[in-house]
Amino acid sequence: MNDNKSQEHPWYKFYAPGVPHQINPDAYVSLIELIETSVATHPDKKAYTNMDKSLSYADLDRLSLHFAAYLQSLGLVPGDRIAIQMPNLLQFPVAMLGAIRAGLVIVNTNPLYTSREMLHQFKDSGASAVVILANFAVNLEKILGQTQIKHVIITEIGDLLGFPKRLLVNAVVKYIKKMVPAYHIANTISFNKVLSEGAHLPYQRPKVAGSDLAFIQYTGGTTGVSKGAMLTHRNLLANVEGINEWMMSSEGLSKMKEQITLIAPLPLYHVFAMTVNALCALKWGGHNVLITNPRDMPAFVKEWGKYKIHIFPGLNTLFNGMLNNEAFRKQNFDSLKITIAGGMALQRVVAENWLKTTGCHLVEGYGLSETSPVLSVNLLNGQERIGTIGVPIPSTDMKILRDDNTWAEVGERGEICAQGPQVMDGYYNRPGETAKVFHVDESGKWFKTGDIGIQDSDGFFKIVDRKKDMILVSGFNVYPNEIEEIMAQCPGVLEVACVGVPDEHSGESVKLFIVKKDDGLTEQAINDYCKVNFTGYKRPKQIEFREELPKSNVGKILRRSLRDEALKDISENKA
Repeated sequence: MNDNKSQEHPWYKFYAPGVPHQINPDAYVSLIELIETSVATHPDKKAYTNMDKSLSYADLDRLSLHFAAYLQSLGLVPGDRIAIQMPNLLQFPVAMLGAIRAGLVIVNTNPLYTSREMLHQFKDSGASAVVILANFAVNLEKILGQTQIKHVIITEIGDLLGFPKRLLVNAVVKYIKKMVPAYHIANTISFNKVLSEGAHLPYQRPKVAGSDLAFIQYTGGTTGVSKGAMLTHRNLLANVEGINEWMMSSEGLSKMKEQITLIAPLPLYHVFAMTVNALCALKWGGHNVLITNPRDMPAFVKEWGKYKIHIFPGLNTLFNGMLNNEAFRKQNFDSLKITIAGGMALQRVVAENWLKTTGCHLVEGYGLSETSPVLSVNLLNGQERIGTIGVPIPSTDMKILRDDNTWAEVGERGEICAQGPQVMDGYYNRPGETAKVFHVDESGKWFKTGDIGIQDSDGFFKIVDRKKDMILVSGFNVYPNEIEEIMAQCPGVLEVACVGVPDEHSGESVKLFIVKKDDGLTEQAINDYCKVNFTGYKRPKQIEFREELPKSNVGKILRRSLRDEALKDISENKA
């Protein structure tokens, strides 16, 4: 390594033996080739398990090809968009891999979204098909006519659990727990019928290149409008290769001869789980244990106890909840090799308690939807630096940018910028928004993350603040502009401001400041309106009515001033 490289990339000296500085993002032509290689190499291994039912890689190969063949029979062609809207069920990887093998572009959609939130993603992406869990079909019914969706595939929770469990689970969910509100959508087809019909249809392998779009992953926007990050096959494959090199450097994994087992409580529609649990597992021939409802902690812990878990990607809030569960603390953790925190800041006390309880180091990584997602991760050799987001993974460069668009010195605050093959090309159909998030100079094109950080002399990065007003609730982004735009339409609201405040359970939560237009407006009315318009994590935990809101001399509401006041109130109440 020459001196210039050492100075430009001081983190290289911390790379574990065997980890290359650069990876080959073209190791596979496309995700289709990755899938084909994996299912051919590991046919008899378990691929996914959910509710005690497992699919082997051979099963995954067969079912995803049936799904792909059916999609092609509908006249869907490479580049067409298909939305997938369900929690972690066996149907998810079948639908995802089937759509990829048909050459389609996947629009991952949170199943808990309201009709309004669904409508924006479906219209913006131009989705022509959707796979949705029956529990949420009533929301689709309300907005279907306003979209371009022509094909609706409906699945039920138990569809791939086999007979007779499938019938029993679906009956309990629908008739006893009453979790499936009545809906009326014409010309739908069931997931299992898709598979049965696809089994008798021809499949034509599409020609897909690394530069072709694979996913449109939605994230928030400064304008209040959710934007679709365009992730290509090459973007995701680059992240798979980088994560693979980093993970396999772990002494625990590199010496393993048994199949790697990952547990997946994070939803596969979230970019973190989609890449690490789903796509990296294909590279490893890994076994994913899908957790449908991680909020049911007793059931989650029970599932944990059935398997030898080696890799656990999660969130700070999830780790904290598990540490406070007595049954979890009694589990055997001898098999656990890697625990990675992403999505939100990892608290030192949680990391320390996790190590004491499990004997496994809990390391923090960093990434965004726009970067497929991983940019940096901490060391896996027990030398992690708690409070930092680690160092850039192979083929990834990170720098700190000053407000005047010059590069900062070591230890100086600025916006974290990144460069690498996993960085998106831009936002779907939003060239103006795309231009705002890239800095271009003689060294190339740099993605501006919106996070304020510092780089130390060793090349470790630390986040110290956010440039954006984004609120991070249990790993999910909430953008104040979206909340304010919708709340401004609430009857009785004159002015509204949205800020994030610390929350011991979710990291941050939403607080609204409202100036009434109608004196009869109540907190209950606000909550009822929010329930209709926002999924759970976006809804306010606190609502404060005010006579006026602080504004700049040009009339802009000063969110930062309101947030500072809220933080001061919290501090004084604690004192």
